[in-house]
Amino acid sequence: MRTEAENNKTIEESYTKIPKIAILNELKENSIKQWQSEWENTAKGATTKLFFPKIEDRLKIRINATPKFTTITTGHGNIKSYLYKCKIIDNPQWQCKNGDQTVEHTIFECTIFDQERDKLKAVVMRTENWPVSFNKLSTTYYKNFKEFIDTIIWDND
Repeated sequence: MRTEAENNKTIEESYTKIPKIAILNELKENSIKQWQSEWENTAKGATTKLFFPKIEDRLKIRINATPKFTTITTGHGNIKSYLYKCKIIDNPQWQCKNGDQTVEHTIFECTIFDQERDKLKAVVMRTENWPVSFNKLSTTYYKNFKEFIDTIIWDND
């Protein structure tokens, strides 16, 4: 026996129940989009944006933040270029005497870290040319990059 709803072609179908997971996924997606928009439009965090330009990519990585890793990926903390900018020290030059202790100098140029950097470079150069972007170091080569950063001993440690 057919019901009235089955026989009546003018009754509109109504789907009022949405799975909870669908709502949660949409909320998460919208939150990440909003966060990304705010991230792109702020003038703050310039160094961190080089390492993590996309919020979604950053959220995929489980980061074990150490003081040295945080210093490198933010440009703040125990790094001479930052301490000099804040007028805490008188000279940002690094002990290698080849330049100021900046994030870029520390990662790519400082001769003091040649041996440690060579290990990182060897991993990267299996698949692409050195140097790579900060973003690639912090995402694609996160584990090796973090090992490199954590081996650095700064004279102000």
